[in-house]
Amino acid sequence: MVVHKYVEVYGSSKESFADAANSAVKDASKTIRGIDSGEVTQLHFKVKNNKIVEYNSSLKLAFEVER
Repeated sequence: MVVHKYVEVYGSSKESFADAANSAVKDASKTIRGIDSGEVTQLHFKVKNNKIVEYNSSLKLAFEVER
């Protein structure tokens, strides 16, 4: 039987939502082994002087629990 665990992570980028999501996965993979799937749960952005200055992505990542 395979058991998966989910964690929620948050990434940010000055370029795009995709870069923000990639940043979150990259950072999470430094301490979590075997991330194999995930989903974007929320997208946010920050505005300054009528321009988007930061993209933020919230993710739920899944990985198999090691036995």
